[in-house]
Amino acid sequence: MSKLETNTIDNISGSSTLTIGDSNTSTIALKSGATLTNFPDNTPAFEATLGSNQTISNNAYVKVTIDTEVYDSDGKFASNKFTPTVAGKYFVYGSAKLVTDIAQLQLGNCAIYKNGSIYAERQIDFRSSPAFGCNVDVSATIDMDEDDYVELYAKIYKTSGTQIYVSSSNKTTNFGAYRIIGA
Repeated sequence: MSKLETNTIDNISGSSTLTIGDSNTSTIALKSGATLTNFPDNTPAFEATLGSNQTISNNAYVKVTIDTEVYDSDGKFASNKFTPTVAGKYFVYGSAKLVTDIAQLQLGNCAIYKNGSIYAERQIDFRSSPAFGCNVDVSATIDMDEDDYVELYAKIYKTSGTQIYVSSSNKTTNFGAYRIIGA
């Protein structure tokens, strides 16, 4: 086995491709603790949760007050919305735990809004057997420009009772996104 020691490997002038190994190479091993740099990553990215229960009105979409950041790679999540400022495809996800005070929850909805309009929506239907609460998850792959933004909304339809809210318990109401590399 030969050993090559150098500081820089570059491609031939006029070429934009650098190949390491040949068609028989299936693995390139790095020494323990080695670091690769200048590779694309899935940022900007964030995840945040609802910090305290949020009371909502019956049968109306309400923007969920996502106010507790778990992480925000590039500081692009603020005021309950994510504005990536980097164009690309993004995987966007959210979940809302919807709760009523008596078992009269008929429909539970969760939606991702893009630029102020519904982009993706999910619904759970309890009309045949009303419930106290449920979690509704929503996700979508969204093409976003630098100035586009996304937000999380929720809606409950109930027939009676006085209290309806989005629950913050155990981070069950959350919102996040990350850029998809190579898409």
